Amino acid sequence: MTSQLIKLSVANGIATLALNRPEKRNAMSDAMRSEFIAALEHVSAEKSIRALVLTGNGKGFCAGGDIAGMERRMSAPTGEIAFNGWHRQQGVHYTQTLLHTMPKPTIAAVNGSASGLGADTALACDFIIASEWANFSWSYIHRGIIPDGGGMYFLPRRVGLPRAKELIFTGRKVDVEEALALGIVDRKTSADTLVADAQAWAAELSKGSATALALGKTILDQSFELSAQQVFSQGSQAQGICYTSTEHREAVMAFLAKASAATTTPTTGKE
Repeated sequence: MTSQLIKLSVANGIATLALNRPEKRNAMSDAMRSEFIAALEHVSAEKSIRALVLTGNGKGFCAGGDIAGMERRMSAPTGEIAFNGWHRQQGVHYTQTLLHTMPKPTIAAVNGSASGLGADTALACDFIIASEWANFSWSYIHRGIIPDGGGMYFLPRRVGLPRAKELIFTGRKVDVEEALALGIVDRKTSADTLVADAQAWAAELSKGSATALALGKTILDQSFELSAQQVFSQGSQAQGICYTSTEHREAVMAFLAKASAATTTPTTGKE
């Protein structure tokens, strides 16, 4: 699946999706979002894809929402502004929900700037790996708006509530070293190997049972909002599903076969 605005490739079960508007630092236009949604829906549904790496072509990961689109909305009549704003919000929320709830591991590979919606999009992934050139900013305040791409949900869970407020209220830039220290970034690597390292990590994360990974991710993503008893209950139900999966059956049979072979193999050597 390749277009002018996104590039999606799959190799060895790992999908790599690159935002491809480098002349605009991959700012998210309505057209790009439409193609982004289609790519995410495909990756989520395709059983042969085990994990997703999300990155941006050029010198930036994603510069946020397209400013030209904001200008067009401002010049429209009041009622149209309200409708277009609502319509955009539905698209943003659907996009971020698709990415956040995808039933397989997701990694944002950030090289350069992740600003505003770009920073929120990186946070919507399970993990973030960044190069030495990466930086992050929740710069909405500079446009007179608030984080609408999930940052007010994701960021406090990464850095704590007071620090999240500080980053959102100021919109200041965070370099990769501070991002590592704060827990915004999980791993740092070289720009030259960023995507390859992200792909290798994705392969490592996704080599287990797809059923167990999907169920575990779903429960973990809700664990801050659920009581311990609710997590226990959901875990029990999920385990029942895992017990009936082909992956569980094959793993148990492989273990038993290996154990049996180890006990029946005759020893050799001098007495």
